[in-house]
This record gives sequence, C-alpha cells and structure tokens, in this order.
Amino acid sequence: MTSDRSPSSAGADLPGARGPATPYRMTVTTALPHAEAVALADEQLASWLKQEGCEEPPPTPDAAAGALPAAERLRLGERVLLDRDRGPLRGGPGAGRYDRRRLRTPAPHGTRQLTLTVATGAEGPTWFRLEAETHHTGSGVRTPCRVPVPELARTLLPLLDAADGPAAVHPAPRVVTADEVDDLIDELCDPERRLPTVVASVPLNLPLDHWVREVVRPLCRQLPGLATAYVLDPGARTGFNVALEYHTVYGGAVRTYLPEVDPASRQDGARHPVLARGRIEQDLRRAAGLLAREPRRLAADQPLPPALAAVPVLRVPPPQLRPSAYRTTGAGTALTGTGTGTGTIAAATVNRPFDPAVDPAVELAACAREEQQDRAEQQARADELERVRHTLRLERRDRGQTREAREVHLRTGARGSLTGRHCSGPGATGRRSAAQSAGCPAKPETFTELLARIGEFPLLTFTGDQKSALALDGFQCAGAGWARLAWDGLTALQEYAEAAVRGAAGGDFKQWCEHTPDGCHRFPPRKAVRGESRTVFSHTKWKRERMLPVPECVDGSRRAFMGAHLRIGGGRTAPRLHYLDDCSGSGRIYVGYIGLHLTNTRTN
Repeated sequence: MTSDRSPSSAGADLPGARGPATPYRMTVTTALPHAEAVALADEQLASWLKQEGCEEPPPTPDAAAGALPAAERLRLGERVLLDRDRGPLRGGPGAGRYDRRRLRTPAPHGTRQLTLTVATGAEGPTWFRLEAETHHTGSGVRTPCRVPVPELARTLLPLLDAADGPAAVHPAPRVVTADEVDDLIDELCDPERRLPTVVASVPLNLPLDHWVREVVRPLCRQLPGLATAYVLDPGARTGFNVALEYHTVYGGAVRTYLPEVDPASRQDGARHPVLARGRIEQDLRRAAGLLAREPRRLAADQPLPPALAAVPVLRVPPPQLRPSAYRTTGAGTALTGTGTGTGTIAAATVNRPFDPAVDPAVELAACAREEQQDRAEQQARADELERVRHTLRLERRDRGQTREAREVHLRTGARGSLTGRHCSGPGATGRRSAAQSAGCPAKPETFTELLARIGEFPLLTFTGDQKSALALDGFQCAGAGWARLAWDGLTALQEYAEAAVRGAAGGDFKQWCEHTPDGCHRFPPRKAVRGESRTVFSHTKWKRERMLPVPECVDGSRRAFMGAHLRIGGGRTAPRLHYLDDCSGSGRIYVGYIGLHLTNTRTN
C-alpha cells in the first residue's frame, strides 16, 4: 500500500540485515464531518484495492445506535485481509466514536500492514490517523530502514482538508511570499502545532521555480503527513530572517522547525536542525532521508491526542475456516467458500457485534490457525505439482534412455554411416528430432531458442531486455556452450524454486547447488554467486546497472537490485545471468539479465 515498496531513503541502500523497519505514522485533523471522512477513506481504499486486482470490500454495515463496536474480517485476495470495526470511544457512548480499517497485504519476506483510524470526541475536531508498517519473517532478511510514505497518504491529504493546529497539511511544499511571512511565523510559534515545519530557502543565483522543481520537491518526497513544508521566495527570505534572527535560513539551506519555537532565545535556535545546500546537492536522495529522520521520530514518539487515545484495541471475531457452504450462526448468516484466488472473497465475512471482554489471545490464536491452514493448503498444492512434475521427469527419462539405446544399436550396425566426428546435418538433426519426439527436448544451442523456450520453467519469469541475450549468439566460438550452460542454470533454478515455495529448499540457491538432492539437475556451485561485492554495491553507476525490472507486486518502483547471478561463461566477456529469488514472497524467481558481464572493477 505504498508508493514505493523498495527502500525509500539513502540508508536503505546500505547492504546487510536490519531489524524491523521504522513505521510511518500520520496524525492530522480534518475539517470534514466524521461520516464524510470515513466515506472518503473507504472510497480511496477501495480504489487502490481495485487497482491491485483485489476484491472491493462491501459497504460498511450500519451499526445500531448504542450498540457495541461492530467488527468484521474480509479476505479480499491471496494473503489480503481487511479488518473493519467501529463504535464508541472508551468512556461511554457520550465520549465520541471511531471507525477503523486495517489492511494486510503480502510483501517480499513478510506482510505489510496499513491501519486507518478516524476518531471524533465529544468536543474538539475529527482526528485522522494513518499508520503503515512491515512485519518481516526471519531475522536474516534485509529490510529497509523505514517504511515508505503510503500512496494513500498522498491522495487523502488534499481531499481531507487536513490540518495540524493552525497549519494546513499539504502533500507538497508551498511557496511563501513576503505578505505571508507573518502568518508563517505565527504558525511556527503556535503552541498547538504538533508536526515539524520545514522551511527551504532559495540560492541567490538560481530562479525560484527551478530550485523548487529540481531540489525542494524531491527533497520533501518523504515528508507528506509528517511535516508541513514551505519555500521562502526572495521577498519573503529577508523579512523572515529579520524576524527570526536566531533561527535564520538562507543560501539554499533547509531548516526543520520543531514544535514550540522561541524566537527570542538564542539557545532555542540550536534545537532546530539545518541541512546545508552543499550536503543537499552532494546526494539529494540521502539528504531526503536525513530530512525525514526527525519528523519520522517525532511522529513515532508523539503522544496520541485524547480522541485517538480513547480508541479501543482492535479485536476481530475468529475467521470461519472455509466449510464450503452457507451456515447460520447465532449472530446471523456467514458466507464461506473455498476459493483463494486474488479477486475473490475466500474466507468468511462475519458482520456481528464483538464482545470486548474476549481475551486478545483468542484473536492471535485464530489468526495463527488461519495462517497455518493457508500454509498447509499451499504446501498441498505445491506437493501435488511436484508429484506431477516428478512423474513427467521419470517418464521422459525412461523414454529418452530407450530411444538412446535404440540409436546406439542402429549406429553400431550402420557400418560407419554416423561414425565421423564432424558428421553434419542429417545425422545430428535426426538425433535431436528423435530426442524431442521422445518428450526430452535437447538443450538449446542458441539464446534465441533459449528465450523462445523459457516458458518451460513455470516458476521463472524473464523480465530483462532480450537484446543483451540475443547478442551472445554473435560469439560463434562459444555461443552454443553458453546457451547450454545457461539452460542448465535455469533448469536448476526451476527445481530449486519448486522446493523453495514448499519451504524444503534448505537454504538459498548456492546451498542448493552445493547439496543438490538426488534426482535433481546439478549446477556447478562455483558458478552460482550469491551477490556482488561491496565495491560494486556502493558504486552508483554499477549498482544502477543491476537495478533490473521486476513486477510491481515485488517492488513498487518496478526495479530491484539483482546481485545474485550465474556464471555462464568465462574469459574477458564473461556472460552472466542475474536473478532475484522471491520464492518466499511472490513464489517466483525473476531473471532480469542475460548477457555480457556488467561493469565492475575488472571490466572497462
């Protein structure tokens, strides 16, 4: 549910494993009435789900006046769960009300969770809170340092008329003129301000529009919902710095003003960090990560306003476990089914009041049971697929051995008809045709044929540019050997993927090659490389070459770093096959490049 599922800050580019990613938390007020804010959030959420190919959630059922919070769990696709609840705030019916949505979607090596809460107290404004976090499986998984800004935050902010005390919260920085300086200073000093305010200056030698477009907007890309951002035009800069002599900003620098600014205090000026122009221009992406660090920390540490603090803990009823029929419960009728495909409602939807006295452990146990059943079903399907493929492999091997024995017999009795080492055309073609007719196609001799047959590997997806692979056919001396070796690697990757999706691979592909199970195709372990060197990873140009295409379900940017590769040739040209192992996420391996060696310390 994010605009960018890859790491969105410079710190996220560094290699190595990390702990849980820092969550995203937006807390603002809205000028809309409670019901309109909820309807708008539901509309935008449904629109996003539809774009992702998931089933749109049904309308929220009306809750009877004075009833306990209504809770329901909807399954909108494979590993896509939507929890909805509503009701009075803690403190009694007169304390106010809330509506909440929690969406869980699959992510590589884990699950993304987005929670949206609208709460209105008996007195005061309507509060709107959006939280995004990622739960990763396994301690060895490399994770980003922070969860990116959800796309829902960017779309909802302008529609909600969102505010932070006296300030309007916009998704992009706004230019301040000389006439608006006093209003900006009042906003900085207002005691009700909760979010940081970022103020950018413009260098004297550059036009305002160019600086805003090329620098300030990309620099503030990670701030929507976490801070308000402004740009001082040349007329506003002088008046602003005269009024705030201890808190000035100029020369293309950007300053973050934390809440409770004291313009008369020299000591207070040191509390509000400045990001210099030189550091911004040196690495704009890293500077954006540094600028978002303090707003992200404040959003995580800021205490909740009373209305949001009074929202009860989310408790949903235990999901029904897929009996394929309608059945009636004491609270109504629940529709259950057996489908699990994306775009279908596959689990029960239970619309009934939930008893708040139920222990939270009940929900956790129910979720665990459901996830365990999902895993069991997936493994059963994978086991069945493996049995079918194993049977086909045995049949092809038996037919191939029979055909081979028959051909050997014919050759030995044909008195030299096929004895020449350089025998051409008919004999070789006839043998390949015989092998193909026996159900055991020969290895491709060219990359043109290899790409045409790559569909024979159901768990591998080629996402790269075919031109780089087809260019290898021009190397007459080694092209055929490279193509056959590449085919061997793809065959081994396919067999590894079949085991990995069942959780039976016993490690990564390198370990699979080192300990290949009996009956599986063996690929030389020395030709399977886990990743690139730190030098390659830290070199901007070299790393960019290895940012290869992937589907949006793997990474929202449609690019991912593919350091793992297979050596499919040697010498100076040294062809390589780069891939991304996403068996634990989407259940596939993505081959992003086949071609000559990409740039590194040994290539020029």
